[in-house]
Amino acid sequence: MRSVAVACLLAAPAFAQQEVMAGTGAVLRALDKVNGDVTDITIAPGEQAGFGRLVVRMAQCRYPAGNPAGDAFAFLTMRDIDADEDMFSGWMVASSPALNGLDHPRYDVWVMRCKTE
Repeated sequence: MRSVAVACLLAAPAFAQQEVMAGTGAVLRALDKVNGDVTDITIAPGEQAGFGRLVVRMAQCRYPAGNPAGDAFAFLTMRDIDADEDMFSGWMVASSPALNGLDHPRYDVWVMRCKTE
């Protein structure tokens, strides 16, 4: 068991060093928890899009080199239109949306994939 733990620790830097590519945009999925509406949002780096009362800005979308359908991650900033501060600012990972997710009583937003064209 101890040798398995050591092997995992030694392999971790290899995964952290994986080469990534920048996408030309991102596809996000947004859910209105009150009425059940689901919307896909396509957004380019530096742009913003609205969903209900949310304003979503995307700075970057990255994906594993050689695997555009792989695990995308995007740097997003989200704000309620009436708020003075961002409700969310950080990296969101497509395969683990709950790892670092938006905490909003009505809306949920997560990354689906990066655009490559």
